[in-house]
Amino acid sequence: MSHLHQDKKILNRIKRLQGQINAVEQSLQQPENSCIDLLQQVAAVKGAVNGLMNELIEQHLRHHVINEQTEINEAELAEFMKLLKRYG
Repeated sequence: MSHLHQDKKILNRIKRLQGQINAVEQSLQQPENSCIDLLQQVAAVKGAVNGLMNELIEQHLRHHVINEQTEINEAELAEFMKLLKRYG
């Protein structure tokens, strides 16, 4: 996965996740915050993790499974990624 360390899109997702996790921690330390607010923050973290997972899977497919010698069916790949995003 050495190719991922140069991917700014993935690094930005991780930095946003770190910020979201920090916000959850801060929210827990403030007793005036409601459970609903905390649940919404955690749901946002869950969505962000799922988005990161989808991006990593797509990068893996493009870098390790599909190569220059393979003819890429972009429509099939897009459909597969849509399926992963829906059920992943």
